[in-house]
Amino acid sequence: MIKARIQDSLNLLAAITLRRLWNLLLLRMSYVINILKKDMQPWGMPYSISVEPTTHCNLHCLECPSGQRQFSRKTGNLDVETYRHIIREMHTHLLYMILYFQGEPYLNKYFFDFIRIAKKHRIYTATSTNGHYLTEENARKTIDAGLDRLIISVDGVDQKTYEKYRVGGNLQSVKKGIETLVRIKKEKKSPKPYIILQFIVFGTNEHQIPEVKRLASELGVDRIELKSAQIYDYRKGSPLIPKNEKYSRYHRLADGTYEMKNKMLNRCWRMWASCVLTWDAQVVPCCFDKDAHYTMGSLLKDGFPQIWENKQYKNFRKKVFTDRQSIDICQNCTEGTKARS
Repeated sequence: MIKARIQDSLNLLAAITLRRLWNLLLLRMSYVINILKKDMQPWGMPYSISVEPTTHCNLHCLECPSGQRQFSRKTGNLDVETYRHIIREMHTHLLYMILYFQGEPYLNKYFFDFIRIAKKHRIYTATSTNGHYLTEENARKTIDAGLDRLIISVDGVDQKTYEKYRVGGNLQSVKKGIETLVRIKKEKKSPKPYIILQFIVFGTNEHQIPEVKRLASELGVDRIELKSAQIYDYRKGSPLIPKNEKYSRYHRLADGTYEMKNKMLNRCWRMWASCVLTWDAQVVPCCFDKDAHYTMGSLLKDGFPQIWENKQYKNFRKKVFTDRQSIDICQNCTEGTKARS
């Protein structure tokens, strides 16, 4: 696992250019200064973005707007021309791209093209999947396209526990897909993708943490990662909130209600240095804005620098650094509350 982690770091370093490094330094310096001044704007462009291949999904996960088919925004699939436009606008400063926001990325027929196009511009690529489409063919295409990092969600070690959250999912299919990917990666002697088995810790599966660590070892993945669960209506409690607060974003109060463990500081590096683009090229400030309520502009109408520096974005940043508690999408934020394996 250590060797794989070192290789993953080298893959990321391979994406660095002098221009991208300078951009990242500018972002970091302006962020630190703005914590004190609170009236500045980023000195650079996003070094990282999330791009949404699709809003569609094959599962019906309980706390997911895609799985529950509860979007208030338009749904659809990212097309190649829109994606090429995103790359043209952003590749010079872009170091890291997450090909995921909502939905199951493997459902987009152009998914492997998206990876290849990004790799032509030396951009580190990552995605997250529920693992049901890791067939022999897709596993080979994933490796051949050059994907750097693949996160696969496995939220239970038996079907009964797994499907309590991953409604409609088949654990055996996911395990077979992981085994197939690991096998082909070894056959090809490929240094990537860096394979992460992600276990979202719920009240329904927290008892299986030791077992899922063993499962990760048996499957031969590069890393096991425990992730705290986001519960939308958490204040009155939920069976999905873990009893062990080590793995929870929430703290139980004496009256039986819950509050976020996060101190909600008036700052956010994620929002300052990155953004999200929906399948139809709407720019939103954060991955917690799942319904794109805070759309800052459309990349199909305006250039990205124009959107990044517009009045709406400036006002949003200022609010984050002065009154973040009042922004609804910030009230379930994971910064400082991520569960550790």
